[in-house]
Amino acid sequence: MSQTQAGTPRTREYETIYIMRPDVSREAQERVATRLNEVLTREKATLTAIENWGRRSLAYPVAKQKRGVYVYLRYLGGGGLVSEVERNLRVLDEVVKFQTIQLRNDVDAATVNVSADDVKFEAVEPPQPGEDEGERIEQILGFERGPERQRSDDVYGDEDGDFGGGDDAPAGVGQEG
Repeated sequence: MSQTQAGTPRTREYETIYIMRPDVSREAQERVATRLNEVLTREKATLTAIENWGRRSLAYPVAKQKRGVYVYLRYLGGGGLVSEVERNLRVLDEVVKFQTIQLRNDVDAATVNVSADDVKFEAVEPPQPGEDEGERIEQILGFERGPERQRSDDVYGDEDGDFGGGDDAPAGVGQEG
């Protein structure tokens, strides 16, 4: 750790968001949280916040999953800490994706107040059998219209659903032949 001229230890602040499989059990979620807590303790880091954001849709499929359980961590520590946290996340089968960023470079660890409620892990209940996990295959293939899908002519066409075809339209566009 770096030190300032006054001799007070300074450290860096990081945040990590990791995503677990959507069907992960409560015990597996707690196992991952316990392992990360052990890593942070071993590396002499300070956990300042942990939030379980719950089961959410992914921006794109990851490991053939469309949803995942998001968990947010914020902590203080030295430079080698991030590589150790990410190494542990990489070997856990429950974790499908993670990302760490540095928030601040020079933080006085003595001035950071940590509440016990902020670092308490709360697991998300696994989905119940038959719980809807997104679009059905009929909606994905376009046989049924989902609530978020629009007809292409609603987006690109005019009120009648056609693409113009007025007097100023190029030859063959909007004209029946």
